[in-house]
Amino acid sequence: MGEVITSPATRLVFAGTAAFAVPVLHRLFTAGYPIVGVVTQPDRPAGRGNTVQLPPVKVKALELGLPVYQPLTLKNADARQLFETLAPDLLVVVAYGKLLPAWLLELPRYGALNLHGSLLPRYRGAAPIQWAMANGEPETGVCTMRLDEGLDTGPVYACAKTAIDPEESLQQLSERLALLGCDLVERTIGGIVAGTLHPTPQDAALATLAPILKKEDGNIDWKLPARAIHNRIRAFHPWPGSRTAFREVVFRIIRSRVRGSSAAETREPGTLVVGTGAEKFLATSCGDGSLLELLEVQLPNRKPQTGLDFVNGFRVATGEKLRYVE
Repeated sequence: MGEVITSPATRLVFAGTAAFAVPVLHRLFTAGYPIVGVVTQPDRPAGRGNTVQLPPVKVKALELGLPVYQPLTLKNADARQLFETLAPDLLVVVAYGKLLPAWLLELPRYGALNLHGSLLPRYRGAAPIQWAMANGEPETGVCTMRLDEGLDTGPVYACAKTAIDPEESLQQLSERLALLGCDLVERTIGGIVAGTLHPTPQDAALATLAPILKKEDGNIDWKLPARAIHNRIRAFHPWPGSRTAFREVVFRIIRSRVRGSSAAETREPGTLVVGTGAEKFLATSCGDGSLLELLEVQLPNRKPQTGLDFVNGFRVATGEKLRYVE
């Protein structure tokens, strides 16, 4: 990746919240960059017990002994005073979750550097990794960019590509991209400080969006091809989850596998097929005539279970239907 140029005079402030940002923060710390502050979103209640959860970046920053700041907003005088006091030469932003005001973008002498989880200008927005996987893209990547006031519209410093394995989980892909991003951020910072790396404007005509995921995005349409449904199931776990209705129950499908066409060609989409004999399985016919095997499902307020346990518990019979969740 080339030699990383560090300087005691280069003061970094790191802004991040989600787990995707943790490896980059750790890499910059171990590489010796002077991180004068870590800015993350406030602690928030989550889970069934509604217990307060610390952002993953805060957990890592405290572990590293770095000062942590959690402003409720970046749009008031207190936030501005905080950043002016920290006086960063460069602001490094990874999965922070908020747009930065113009004054903050202009404050550091090297601007604000963002790591984005897609090959810009494709998949601008809050959920680039999820939508690339859900849409069946063969490859994705990470890009470093100089932030401006738009939504991921700033000029790009550098990108790194990787293939998307058709069976890997969202977590696996996210972890690989985060590690890929570590090298890219280091190289980009070195180039910025040395004055040898300059950003290139994006081609807005090629831009696509990756909007924040909504609960209804997880409602399964069995008229889609099996591979498309499979991609959405793995892309939308754990949030918003992939939901379908059976009898009077709405449940989630956590893991699936495309089995091919076989006898499903004449079945209506959403029809369940229970394999018997030597090979037992639970599958659903899809819009392209293929079967999608349901490997792991989760009922409301229950732990995940295998598709076969679901068959046994409900005494599922071939020919019963799964329905779209309205």
